[in-house]
Amino acid sequence: MATDRFGNPHAPNLPYARGRILASAEDDFRKLQRAWARIRERGPDAVFIFTGLEHGLPITDEELPFADDEIAPALYFEPLRSLALAHLGGSPDRHDVAVFNRMTGATLPTHLTLVRPGDAVIGASASYSHPSVVRAANHVGACFIDTSGLAMFKEAIAREAKVALVDLTRLAVTYDLMPVEEIRAVVRLAHDKGALVYMDDAGGARVGPAGFAQPRMLELGVDIGATGLDKYGTVGPRLGLLAGRTDLVSRIRVTGFELGLEARQMLYPAVVRTLKQYDPARVRALIETTRQIARELRPFIGNRLRETPSTVQIPADDILDIAMQRGGVETPPIVPYEAAAALAMLLLQNHGMLMVHFVGVPPGTADLLIKFVPPETLERFGGAGRYARAIDDCLTRLGELLREPASIGELLLGPDRSRSPRAAPGAPGSGAGAVYR
Repeated sequence: MATDRFGNPHAPNLPYARGRILASAEDDFRKLQRAWARIRERGPDAVFIFTGLEHGLPITDEELPFADDEIAPALYFEPLRSLALAHLGGSPDRHDVAVFNRMTGATLPTHLTLVRPGDAVIGASASYSHPSVVRAANHVGACFIDTSGLAMFKEAIAREAKVALVDLTRLAVTYDLMPVEEIRAVVRLAHDKGALVYMDDAGGARVGPAGFAQPRMLELGVDIGATGLDKYGTVGPRLGLLAGRTDLVSRIRVTGFELGLEARQMLYPAVVRTLKQYDPARVRALIETTRQIARELRPFIGNRLRETPSTVQIPADDILDIAMQRGGVETPPIVPYEAAAALAMLLLQNHGMLMVHFVGVPPGTADLLIKFVPPETLERFGGAGRYARAIDDCLTRLGELLREPASIGELLLGPDRSRSPRAAPGAPGSGAGAVYR
């Protein structure tokens, strides 16, 4: 079983350990409510959205009369289909599209449609598959095998007599990017085995082509794939756009409709607008802004800072370690995930910085993730230097809180719901809630 640096075993289907404060996904939702309270206290104008995601609704006053589940698809589905296929490198004579209520809303019906109980499903990425992919495979009773890198994938697919589906991720949860030659090799090996390939291209659908000159999703030869419309160059809404072979899309679409996973059709005008406005230069600008923050932050924390080609990260283990050093604490009273959550809450409480930690219930990673920062938001905040100083300040504040662990429970859950890490009975919970995407 995987553990963090402090020896805490990872919770099922999550890449981090649960603690006694945030013991379950229910606690994660209470933490989110606590963050909402902080936003109300500060007021919307004093909150800076640094999630790297676009969760607004890009629709104009002129389009509002058509935002109806019957009228909107009649007027907008064909333009949506044309724009989506162009965006993802598809061909109208071979491919089709469907819109779901989020990325998970596309991933789950894909597995329900294409996988049967007992089938082998292999995950392929540069690090590990998103928890929502793992859960989709587990939900249908598949045997899910996750692999990191091409060599490990080759070994896994060679061992299996039959593979139903390969879940391929171009831009991993860790934001490590899989090289094109490895992607093509995975697709070839999967097809040679008789497996279909589903590409979990949540952010990679734009980051790969715009930032690193990779082909568009369907140009890579995958059978089916999906991207999130809230990620990196698109401006929302938070929907999942599925595209691929016409016959597969048709079947998956029906499954989605049957289970209520489809996007409300009244939102089709917003989908058309977000695809029309997309400019690859915006992706490159978001990456450059993030790199500016890295340059300012590194002097404060040195080699603890992890940089990928498009993001900046402070691993949760290092967040706890740094805070313990600054607070003069020798024994960790909480787990790294709770330390990262407390750091995110301190950033919101003291500096109005809303981090991506508060988007997932539970988050897909415990690390503090800095990504695709809008230059206009950073300028309004006060620049990359102020951003770095705010993180440094809150790491010190976290260190002080570690001396009184009960205060961390109050910070994260409020005075009526807090739990002391030392007083709470029992082992940490499994945290087997949904990972929203």
